[in-house]
Amino acid sequence: MQTPFTKMHGLGNDFIVIRANGAEPPPADTIRRLGDRRTGIGFDQMLWLEPPHNDGDVFYRIFNADGSEAEQCGNGARCIARFIGAAADHDLTLEYPGGVVHARLEDDGEVSVELGEPDLRPDALPFVTAPGGPPYAIDACGETVEIRVVSIGNPHAVVLIDDIDTAPVATLGPALESHAQFPNRANIGFMQVVAADRIRLRVFERGTGETQACGTGACAAVVVGRDAGLLNPRVEVELRGGRATVRWDGPGSPVWLTGNAVTVFEGSVDL
Repeated sequence: MQTPFTKMHGLGNDFIVIRANGAEPPPADTIRRLGDRRTGIGFDQMLWLEPPHNDGDVFYRIFNADGSEAEQCGNGARCIARFIGAAADHDLTLEYPGGVVHARLEDDGEVSVELGEPDLRPDALPFVTAPGGPPYAIDACGETVEIRVVSIGNPHAVVLIDDIDTAPVATLGPALESHAQFPNRANIGFMQVVAADRIRLRVFERGTGETQACGTGACAAVVVGRDAGLLNPRVEVELRGGRATVRWDGPGSPVWLTGNAVTVFEGSVDL
């Protein structure tokens, strides 16, 4: 049976969006087949939409290209808001297994999502560490690396570096992603602070690899940078796929992510 889908991206972080229509999500091997960029559709994540479970506009689940389920995706949430919000005359409430995301279609065509209050406690990820920190020392690739950690509904570790162009993303990224101190694995960000209101960032995403952009990764980088006293409340984040804006006013406040959300094409596929 052919199932309609929409291919979308936010800052080059790409997705297929599928309405469940009463069906269960496909098995992991089917998701991997669809996600293959040579023999399938190709995507970083699959966004599975169901009717709202409570009073929201939609309920969504996120599946990585390797078939594993993710807790949250900032760029994906923005694409969902664009997907369902074209005819909306109100701000949107997007439900997901961990809670709700509030979304707004901006007048300039961009989409903003409020991803809740970040949690800087290591056990929120979880991250197994000895007392002390942040930053936390972790051994990987034959060296000791300093990281900062935060949950944006999903687990993130951030490494501060001098130049993202020479960052060891391809080696240190997977080593940290699946490190024993991250029992549920983690998304790994490599952050270069350019100024108090601007950073450059690359992210090795859990279950996908390095992507053109990572929305929750952008939020994570700004939050740990703010916590370290390096960044302002409003920061422009330069990613390989484009630029996003993150705003976080500090502890007790939610984090906001703003950027583009683009429809690429529509099609149908046999699940």
